[in-house]
Amino acid sequence: METSPFEVERARSLRLALTALWPRAEPLLAYDDCFELLVAVVLSAQTTDDQVNRVTPGLFRRWPDPGRLAEADLAELEDCVHSLGFYRTKARHLIDLSRILVERFSGRVPERMEELLELPGVGRKTANLVASACFGRPGIIADTHFLRVCHRLGLTENRDPVAAERRIEALIEPEYRTAFSHAVNRHGKYVCTARRPDCPGCAVRELCPSADTA
Repeated sequence: METSPFEVERARSLRLALTALWPRAEPLLAYDDCFELLVAVVLSAQTTDDQVNRVTPGLFRRWPDPGRLAEADLAELEDCVHSLGFYRTKARHLIDLSRILVERFSGRVPERMEELLELPGVGRKTANLVASACFGRPGIIADTHFLRVCHRLGLTENRDPVAAERRIEALIEPEYRTAFSHAVNRHGKYVCTARRPDCPGCAVRELCPSADTA
């Protein structure tokens, strides 16, 4: 994807400002290993990290590994995650992906993107988050907050997650992509919110074409 020197330099300025403001380049989800992170991210679709973090401790006490989660009673698991959106679909995905982990990967979370994407409930956002946090693979984590902020900042005109991911990859060097993704995510959660963005308090207001108009 073609980019101009101006676009690359502008993206660099935004990256430096946002990663300085939000330096914690790691998930806000609570987890102890890659399996727990994978489960937490699947559960996080259409809900908040805080809500997921309230559910997962009990879930992992009951089903602490892929082998036991693969054998979980569906109704019992649905009851465990009932407070989260789309809980029936998520419960089925967790059982199915656990079975695949046991049958194909000896109970381990795979490292390769192609293999992660074969797991039920796992899209590119989830795969990039797991691959970056667990295996150090650079990735653009294009969640809802990331897409909203990048669109407002004029980094991408496309709201399609895959197209946006490709666009940002062309602007941000691989070694900075994970940190940039987490910084933009935090900015979207706490400053550039969906309904009432805090434009007066925004650290990148001068670089934002949507300031005071979002």
